[in-house]
Amino acid sequence: MENQEKQHKRRVRYSGTHPKTYKEKYKEHDPEKYADTIEKVIRKGSTPAGMHISIMVREILDFLQIQPGQMGLDATLGYGGHTKEMLKCLRGQGHIYGLDVDPIESAKTKERLAKQGFGEDLLTVRLQNFAEIDQVSRETGKKFDFILADLGVSSMQIDNPDRGFSYKVEGPLDLRMNPEKGVSAAERLKNVFREELKGMLVENADEPYASEITDTILRWRTRGRAIETTTQLKNAIEEALAFLPEKERKEAVKKSCQRTFQALRIDVNSEFEVLYAFLEKLPEVLAPNGRVAILTFHSGEDRLVKKAFKEHYREGLYSEISRDVIRPSADECARNSRAKSTKMRWAIRSED
Repeated sequence: MENQEKQHKRRVRYSGTHPKTYKEKYKEHDPEKYADTIEKVIRKGSTPAGMHISIMVREILDFLQIQPGQMGLDATLGYGGHTKEMLKCLRGQGHIYGLDVDPIESAKTKERLAKQGFGEDLLTVRLQNFAEIDQVSRETGKKFDFILADLGVSSMQIDNPDRGFSYKVEGPLDLRMNPEKGVSAAERLKNVFREELKGMLVENADEPYASEITDTILRWRTRGRAIETTTQLKNAIEEALAFLPEKERKEAVKKSCQRTFQALRIDVNSEFEVLYAFLEKLPEVLAPNGRVAILTFHSGEDRLVKKAFKEHYREGLYSEISRDVIRPSADECARNSRAKSTKMRWAIRSED
């Protein structure tokens, strides 16, 4: 009946003294209410469930040199940590556009930042791919004084088993940034050809055991064993690497799992194509002397960024580019293990 009171939904209970699974960690999902718990988790070098710890914030702000009144773009909004720090630099004057293709997390971030005083007068959140930055610039009639693109997957996505980004927890093998569009990784594996899958593993992740993993996945498929979960893919990789000496196998499986999941994620989200389009359009949306900083997390991304920056510098579109990558400090890597693979490159738009 419509008038019946809704039953109170009890939170997930857990056995033992500490929660272990993502959904049991209810305190970590509410950082404003349980700040002490969040601080303890971070001090231990871990990322709280449902959160993302922004990487290289100081280095980014030092380079971007954000001033009140400027127009900025966070091309990969995520949890909004970088966005928040950039908004603080505006001191209530100016505006930032935040883009993200993830409808689940972007809505949470918009609400979270609004509660912290960064409403629509300062921040516009758009459910849009950052390959479409030229469209954003045309629609706003503005060019951007600063742009940030953090190409890493947010911890909220990695840790949530329902998203299928991690081999460490059981979940559907999805890997889509926007689970409402495109095909999942599980669907992709049902139809991929041998050379296509092998090439994907090599080109997207430099996987040394690409042939063995490909052959095992296709053998499973031939025998009617569809790979639909993260655990099934991990098991297939373990089977593919069973020929390795036992003392080497555990670490090899771990690394091959990381690379295989990365390769599939890049493929189902067309990440290289999107990044290429973004890099090509960057100069036209930057204001004269505008600054862009990009964080990459694997060699394929970094190669694309380095090449594009060099080409546009030779063409005179950038007045300066970073000659070497900037790395997070040892202290930051100790506090946040997910920062270890980060590389930052930057460019400054020429005046004409």
